[in-house]
Amino acid sequence: MDYVNTQKAPRAIGPYSQAVIAGDTIYTAGQIALDPETMELTGGDVASQTDRVLKNLAAVLEAAGSSLRHVVRTTVYLIDMADFPAMNEVYGRHFGDHRPARSTVAVAALPKGARVEIDAVAVKAR
Repeated sequence: MDYVNTQKAPRAIGPYSQAVIAGDTIYTAGQIALDPETMELTGGDVASQTDRVLKNLAAVLEAAGSSLRHVVRTTVYLIDMADFPAMNEVYGRHFGDHRPARSTVAVAALPKGARVEIDAVAVKAR
């Protein structure tokens, strides 16, 4: 296994890696809307947080030799399912016509008071 560590995404805030590469498969840690430079939560609403989350995921995937276009599956964690439409709109903009499998679940809370967290499974770009 290889471990991904890029300064273009928030550093891990616990004993985990930004992503792990096993063969041609990349497993990312969940990303919240942390600014990679300040490590502070950005955006108050779920749309702006989702945008930052997906930029963070894209940076991790790039460091792993992949991209959002190579994502096979995501899991989206929301603290309020009423935020689903706004998250979904931003998510759709980032993925374009690429449609990875996805699960979306409601959770009681997320780290640092975030409204959304997303993790991904991707394959290496060829």
